[in-house]
Amino acid sequence: MVAVVNADECTGCGTCVDECPVEAISLNDDDIAVINADECTECGACVDACPVEAISME
Repeated sequence: MVAVVNADECTGCGTCVDECPVEAISLNDDDIAVINADECTECGACVDACPVEAISME
Protein backbone atom coordinates (compact mmCIF):
# COMPACT_ATOMS: atom_id res chain seq x y z
CA MET A 1 0.00 0.00 0.00
CA VAL A 2 1.02 3.57 -0.59
CA ALA A 3 -0.52 6.95 0.16
CA VAL A 4 -2.45 8.44 -2.76
CA VAL A 5 -3.66 12.03 -3.12
CA ASN A 6 -7.04 12.86 -4.61
CA ALA A 7 -6.01 16.00 -6.50
CA ASP A 8 -9.61 17.17 -6.81
CA GLU A 9 -9.95 17.26 -3.01
CA CYS A 10 -6.47 18.57 -2.07
CA THR A 11 -6.52 22.21 -0.96
CA GLY A 12 -2.73 22.62 -0.91
CA CYS A 13 -2.62 23.48 2.79
CA GLY A 14 0.70 21.64 3.28
CA THR A 15 -0.26 19.91 6.52
CA CYS A 16 0.74 16.54 5.08
CA VAL A 17 4.12 17.94 4.04
CA ASP A 18 4.74 19.08 7.60
CA GLU A 19 3.56 15.80 9.16
CA CYS A 20 5.42 13.34 6.90
CA PRO A 21 8.27 11.91 9.01
CA VAL A 22 10.36 10.93 5.96
CA GLU A 23 9.75 14.06 3.86
CA ALA A 24 8.12 12.04 1.06
CA ILE A 25 5.50 14.69 0.25
CA SER A 26 5.84 17.98 -1.56
CA LEU A 27 3.47 20.46 -3.17
CA ASN A 28 3.61 20.84 -6.94
CA ASP A 29 3.32 24.11 -8.87
CA ASP A 30 -0.48 23.92 -8.54
CA ASP A 31 -0.24 23.49 -4.74
CA ILE A 32 -1.37 19.87 -4.92
CA ALA A 33 0.34 17.33 -2.67
CA VAL A 34 2.56 14.84 -4.47
CA ILE A 35 3.79 11.72 -2.71
CA ASN A 36 7.11 10.14 -3.65
CA ALA A 37 6.17 6.44 -3.55
CA ASP A 38 9.82 5.40 -3.35
CA GLU A 39 10.27 7.39 -0.13
CA CYS A 40 6.85 6.68 1.45
CA THR A 41 7.01 4.27 4.40
CA GLU A 42 3.24 3.73 4.46
CA CYS A 43 2.96 5.09 8.03
CA GLY A 44 -0.35 6.86 7.39
CA ALA A 45 0.63 10.11 9.13
CA CYS A 46 -0.48 12.11 6.09
CA VAL A 47 -3.85 10.35 5.98
CA ASP A 48 -4.47 11.25 9.62
CA ALA A 49 -3.19 14.81 9.15
CA CYS A 50 -5.17 15.81 6.06
CA PRO A 51 -8.04 18.08 7.15
CA VAL A 52 -10.08 17.42 3.98
CA GLU A 53 -9.45 13.66 3.76
CA ALA A 54 -7.78 14.01 0.34
CA ILE A 55 -5.19 11.28 1.05
CA SER A 56 -5.89 7.56 1.31
CA MET A 57 -3.87 4.37 1.50
CA GLU A 58 -4.25 2.20 -1.59
